[in-house]
Amino acid sequence: MDDAAVNYMDKFILSYYIKGHGENFNFDENSIKKARCAELQTFVNHPTEKYAMLPLIALEEHYASSAVRASQKVDRYASFPPQIVAKLISMGDERIRDMDNGNVSLQIISHGPGIRPPTICTAANDELFSAISKNPNRMAGFAMLPMDDPNAAASELERCVRDLGFVGTLIDNHVNGQMYDDERFWKVFEKAQELDVPLYIHPSFAADNERYKGNYDDSIAMALGAFGWGWHSETALNILKMFASGIFDRFPKIKIIIGHMGEMLPFQFERVITISDKWGKKRNFREVWKNNIWITTSGMFALPPLLCLLQTTSIEHVMYSVDYPFSANETGLAFIEEIRRSGQITEGDLQKIAFRNAEDLLGVKTSRV
Repeated sequence: MDDAAVNYMDKFILSYYIKGHGENFNFDENSIKKARCAELQTFVNHPTEKYAMLPLIALEEHYASSAVRASQKVDRYASFPPQIVAKLISMGDERIRDMDNGNVSLQIISHGPGIRPPTICTAANDELFSAISKNPNRMAGFAMLPMDDPNAAASELERCVRDLGFVGTLIDNHVNGQMYDDERFWKVFEKAQELDVPLYIHPSFAADNERYKGNYDDSIAMALGAFGWGWHSETALNILKMFASGIFDRFPKIKIIIGHMGEMLPFQFERVITISDKWGKKRNFREVWKNNIWITTSGMFALPPLLCLLQTTSIEHVMYSVDYPFSANETGLAFIEEIRRSGQITEGDLQKIAFRNAEDLLGVKTSRV
C-alpha cells in the first residue's frame, strides 16, 4: 500500500474504528496498530460501503465577469481581499485546483449580486459559456438575468438554457427593493417553469441600509444588512411574500432554490405554517416547501442548522454548496466528513445531499470516485 493510502486511512478510516469502539478504545501504540489493520482490511474488501470519498456538486459558486467589471464606473471588487478577486476571476487551473482540494467534482457557476442591463448580462453569460466549454465535465452555468427588464430576462434565460446549455439561473433577492411578489417579474418565473429549470434566489445588499444603522460603526451596519443578518432574513421574507402573492398557485411547477440552510425559514417553519394557513392559498406553505423549494448548505458548515433543516425538509430537497470563493472548498469537505462521522444521517442520504439531488434537479452528471 502506498503512502497516500496510509495517510488517508490514518486521517479518515481510523476514525470509524475508534468511533465504533467508543470508550473501550485504548489510545496506545498497539491498539492503534490493531485498529489500522482491522479497518484497513474492511476498506480493501468493501471500499465503497463505508469510506469512499463522495463526489460533490456545489451550486452557489461564483465568478467575476470581465464584461461586468469593465462596465462598472466604480470597481465593486476594490474592497475585496486580492486573493478572493483572483479566485473570482480565475476560470481555469486555479479554480480546478481549488475544486480538487475540496473534492468538488462539478461547480454550478454564477455571477455575484448586482442588477445589470441586458447587453452586459448577455456578454457575461457568453463569457461563462466559453469557460465552461473548456471544462464541461467540471463546470456548469446559472444564467445572469437583467431582472429589472423582465421581458429581456425571460428571453435571456431561454437563450442560455436552449443555446448555451445552462441549467437554470441565479437571481438577486430583490430589484431595487422590489421583491418577486410583484407580478411584473412573473414572466421570468413562467419561462423558468416552461423550461423546467430552477431559479436560485440569492441574497443581495439592502436597497436601504439606513435601518441597520445604530449606535455603532457604519461597517457594523453594513454587516448586519448583509452577511451578518439581513441577507438571510430578507431572502426568507421574499419567499413568504412570493407565497402570499399566489405565485406558487399560478405556477405550481416552478423550482426555487435558496441557500444558507434555508435562510432562517426552517427554524421558523411551524410558526410560518400556522400563520400562512390563514392566507387563503390553494396550496399551503408546507406543500410548497415540499414540492417547489430546494435548499443548499452554502456558507453554513455546522451540524445544528443542518439538523434543523432536515427536521423540516425532505432529504431529496437538500443539496451541498460551498459559496466559493467566499468560503473554501476544504471547509465544505471537512463539513461533509463531520456529517458522516456524526452518524446523524445514513450514507445513502449523505450521497443525496452530496450529489444525487443536484443530479436529479439539474439534469447533470458527475464522475463517481
